[in-house]
Amino acid sequence: MSKTNPKVPLSPKLPALTTGKFFLEDEILVSGIKAENKNQSYVSAKNIVLRESELKHFIMQNTQLERFECSNVIFDHCDFSNLSWLGASFHQVIFRQCKLVGTNFAESYLRDCVFDDCLINFASFSYTKLNTVSFNYCALNEAEFNEVKWKNLTIQNNQLTRSSWFFTNLAGLDLSTNSFENIALSQELLKGLKVNQEQAITIARGLGLVIE
Repeated sequence: MSKTNPKVPLSPKLPALTTGKFFLEDEILVSGIKAENKNQSYVSAKNIVLRESELKHFIMQNTQLERFECSNVIFDHCDFSNLSWLGASFHQVIFRQCKLVGTNFAESYLRDCVFDDCLINFASFSYTKLNTVSFNYCALNEAEFNEVKWKNLTIQNNQLTRSSWFFTNLAGLDLSTNSFENIALSQELLKGLKVNQEQAITIARGLGLVIE
């Protein structure tokens, strides 16, 4: 795990975008578009490639996407609640003020990705690989980060109450700017985790220590 200061994720590289449409269909490649205000909820699709594009005010609730590949994309004010893109790939992607409640990223690969001011409660990032990923000012209450392999992970000013980090090596991770009333961690993998004094007391009590 990374023990140095995390790198800043690379920003998406976008060409001059053309206003277009984005529909969830099997075996499609979409590139270079700017699309807004589309509802693609309750849809199942596989083998979608989305590149060098911006989606704004898109709704994809309770949608199942299999083998989804996404690179150099901005998602702005989108609602992806309860969307499942199990085993997806995200490279140089920004999620800006998106709703990702209950979204399933499990087994996905994320590199150079940013989550800014997003609502991500109950989401799952378990079994993911996170390489140079940043979460800033997000609600991540009851989110799952179990068995995550990470490098250059930045988590700043988020809400992490009842989030779980079982079997994730936390050496070098800095949680000191975040807030949580309780949090689930693997005791044997706590060494090297950076927290503030109040967080240390919360973690200790969660592990069964009696603090007078």
